[in-house]
Amino acid sequence: MAATPPPPGSPAWWAARRAPAPPPTAERRRGRPSLDTAHIVDTALRLVDEHGTQAFSLRMLADALNSGTATLYRHFEGKDEILAYVVDRVLGETVLDDLADRADWRDALTVTAHRFHDTLRRHPHTLPLLMAQVPVGPHGLAQRERVLGALLAHGLPADLAARAFTAVTHYVIGFTAQQHGPAAAPDEGPRLAAFYRGLDPATYPALLQAARSLTSVSVDEEFAFGLGLLVHGLAHLHP
Repeated sequence: MAATPPPPGSPAWWAARRAPAPPPTAERRRGRPSLDTAHIVDTALRLVDEHGTQAFSLRMLADALNSGTATLYRHFEGKDEILAYVVDRVLGETVLDDLADRADWRDALTVTAHRFHDTLRRHPHTLPLLMAQVPVGPHGLAQRERVLGALLAHGLPADLAARAFTAVTHYVIGFTAQQHGPAAAPDEGPRLAAFYRGLDPATYPALLQAARSLTSVSVDEEFAFGLGLLVHGLAHLHP
């Protein structure tokens, strides 16, 4: 029985992946002209941003490219493979080339988190895909190397650098998914505040005392506060 192929985007898939097929030569080109793979992935990302991953399809992509699905199959094996490249394309969008020039490892880690957060907010529909796989495509590996290299260069030991990278990355992805992802709840701050004010003070005295802070802090402030706690805690592990 043939082995089940690894799912697109998984480490095993990236390790064994074939490069997207090159454009056909003039002698064997038939039908519509071929397409550049980077242009295909860029267009797919635009469609995912506009419509989400569930609505995204090869037919939608082919129509946007003024091409046919057969042309897409010359480069990719299917929708899931294209989406794996879309996720990796998003990861490469965060600019992290200057981390080694930051003041220290705390600054480098904080800058990384904010820039990664900004990138994911621009592409919230890719968050479920990012959460479903370990991002080890070409861009994902390059970004991981940049961040870990900067943390090591700023004096963190390898084990703490790895834990710091993982903890902060998980925080950014989880926070962004909850606050900005496809399933994120709408801002209910005013309604929630009114709801809290109507609670029985004898039953919920602590909740009523903290109600204003629970409902008035902006999402950006909440993100920065949680990130600061993480970085401050990591600093205690490496005085």
